[in-house]
Amino acid sequence: MSRVTAQDVAREAGVSLATVDRVLNKRKGVREATIHRVTAAMDRLNFVRDQTAANLARGRSYRFTFIVSAGETAFFNDVRSEIDIARAQSAKERIDIRSIAVPPLDPAAIVDAIDGMGDNIGDGIALVAVESQIVRDAIAALRERGVHVVSFISDIPNSERERFVGIDNVAAGRVAASLLKRFVSPRSGDIAVVAGSGTLRDHVERRMGFEQVMRAECPDLNVLPWIEGEELAGIVEEKLSALLDENPNVVGLYSLGGGTRGVIDAIEAAEQEISVVTTELSQHTRAALISGTVDAVLVQDPSHEVRSAIRVLKHLTDETPINEKQERIRIEIFVRDNLH
Repeated sequence: MSRVTAQDVAREAGVSLATVDRVLNKRKGVREATIHRVTAAMDRLNFVRDQTAANLARGRSYRFTFIVSAGETAFFNDVRSEIDIARAQSAKERIDIRSIAVPPLDPAAIVDAIDGMGDNIGDGIALVAVESQIVRDAIAALRERGVHVVSFISDIPNSERERFVGIDNVAAGRVAASLLKRFVSPRSGDIAVVAGSGTLRDHVERRMGFEQVMRAECPDLNVLPWIEGEELAGIVEEKLSALLDENPNVVGLYSLGGGTRGVIDAIEAAEQEISVVTTELSQHTRAALISGTVDAVLVQDPSHEVRSAIRVLKHLTDETPINEKQERIRIEIFVRDNLH
């Protein structure tokens, strides 16, 4: 079956092709009744506009900016690499992709990055959000200027951001707990939790999901207050090693943020047997999975997240529907047996 064109719509509605073009591009000077005739014809014919072709014909271009963490974690190194790859690919669709790396866990740095773009801010921003009023205010100011905003990887839902691109972090925490209870069983004892910061929504939500399962299903396991390692391996190793030295009852550990290399070093030096679930697939965690130091790694695909953020920002700019299934970011589980 041939594709329905704007000319087909014009014939069906009894109007000129120029009128259809004005309706499609929401230009002024078209009567309400005519707009209704054209849109009704589109519905009858199941007309789907080729937005890319239309943009090329009009010389339409886009500018989107990622504001991401510049930390030492392998995950954000991968995110920045994927943005670089997407930049080259998106140029073919007249999409200019920029990236600004800011210090992790620093809301003022996010605001400074936004302010630093001035009037050259473009059409949309995807940012790794930190819970802060100044970040919420900056998002509100962007939306007031007509700039589209999505939160990326870490959400800030009590803001005017239009969309979150990332995994279901509560579900990720629940999955981690379900895995860990199986690895630990039938032992009882304490469970350590390592996070980056309580200012990151994704870390808070993972902890919440983790505790939901632990409290409901694991009466013999006691979840300890989390260690905040600021996503730095050195700080994580120091704090976790001190905890393990003081507490021989730790039988399991969930690392839900950065600093995974520090987790691995501390676990390898510990005397007790500890089951470990972490969240960052790097050369260090691969080696730790193979050696048995780490039992499972929960992974989110940075390539999918970057491409999804670009697609969502483009749909928001074009005011076109978003394919919800395509933009659902899934949680992957890696153990020693399915590494590739």
